[in-house]
Amino acid sequence: MSLHHPRGCSLKLFDPSGTGSVRSLAVRLHQSVPEIFSLRYVLDADLRRLRVPATRTPERRDELWRHTCFELFVRKGGDGTGYYELNVSPSTEWALYAFEGYHENRVAVDPVQPPQARVTRDDNMLQLEVELDLRGLPHSDEVAPAAVIEEEGDGLSYWALKHLSARPDFHHPDSFSSVDSWRRED
Repeated sequence: MSLHHPRGCSLKLFDPSGTGSVRSLAVRLHQSVPEIFSLRYVLDADLRRLRVPATRTPERRDELWRHTCFELFVRKGGDGTGYYELNVSPSTEWALYAFEGYHENRVAVDPVQPPQARVTRDDNMLQLEVELDLRGLPHSDEVAPAAVIEEEGDGLSYWALKHLSARPDFHHPDSFSSVDSWRRED
C-alpha cells in the first residue's frame, strides 16, 4: 500500500508565545513500501535567528534533540506500547532508538540502511529530507512527527502534530496517529 500526503501536515508549536522566528513547520510522508518512511520537513523561518548545525559527515550521534532536530516516532506492531524514535539533525547526524513502552528501556537500533539526510536552506527556509528503512523491524503505520528548534538566545521550541501534556512530550502514547488521519494543509 502506498501512503502519500502530497501536501503534508503542519506541526504545532507547544507554546505559541514562545517563538517569533518560525512562521511554520510542515512535514510530508511517503511510503512506497510499508517498511520505508520518506520524510520531508519544511521549516519556514528567519534562519539567521535560529541555531542550525552545519552539515557534517552523516553518523550516529546521541542527544541530537538538545538542539535543532527533526524527529519521527513510529509505533511498533503487536501490543502497541513499543515504538521507535528517529532523530535527524540538519548536520545530517542521526540516531534511532527502540523503546519497549513509554520512555522504557531505550536501546540504540542499527537499521539495515542508516538514514540519509539531504538539507537545503537559505535565509528563510530549511528543508530536510530523510529516508528511514525499518526492514526487519516490527512496526505499524502509526507515527508521530516532531521537531525541536533552537533559537539564538531564546532556548528551544517544541513542535508536534498534537501536544497532550502540560509539558512537551513527544513520547506520549496518544500522540501517535495513523498516517491516513493526518490533517492536510489547505
